[in-house]
Amino acid sequence: MTIRATILATTALLALAGCGRGNDTAQTNMTNDTAMTAQPDATTPTPAASASQSFVNAAAASDAFEIETSKVALTNGASASVKSFARKMIEAHTASTAKLKATTAGLSPALTPDPTLNAEQQQKLDRLKALNGNAFDQAYITEQTAAHQQTLDTLKAYAASGDVPALKSFANEMIPTVTAHLNMAKSLKA
Repeated sequence: MTIRATILATTALLALAGCGRGNDTAQTNMTNDTAMTAQPDATTPTPAASASQSFVNAAAASDAFEIETSKVALTNGASASVKSFARKMIEAHTASTAKLKATTAGLSPALTPDPTLNAEQQQKLDRLKALNGNAFDQAYITEQTAAHQQTLDTLKAYAASGDVPALKSFANEMIPTVTAHLNMAKSLKA
């Protein structure tokens, strides 16, 4: 390939590459090397903060799921053991939420737990709301077992590899409680 053909091909590629760009003034006005160096934005969370925020949100959503499904159990469940377990879950997960909020408020910068259920949790909650009696009890036991196992796995993972000492401590402190809840859920009979 000749030099002229190489220059034409390069120019064409650069022109095509430029077609996909918007009119972002920050992007088009970069003219010197210092402007081209990526500067971290103070509002952009660091990867560590993002991992910690994700853990905090997962813990908060887990508590919210346990509380909401257990409230439904009190009205839709048939078994006395299921209703007793549900009351224990409401009490324990309300306390866990308070502990999580206290832990995150003491961090610098503070993290705010978001208890919004993920799509899967919301779908499971909606499904449980549509059930009654023995069918509800069986589904509730299944969901409580799965949810507590997932929470236990999340706690163990953060306790092992998390980078915020206060959150690692929170995770370690919650592991025995969640393990006990998991064992209780596994032993429930509809």
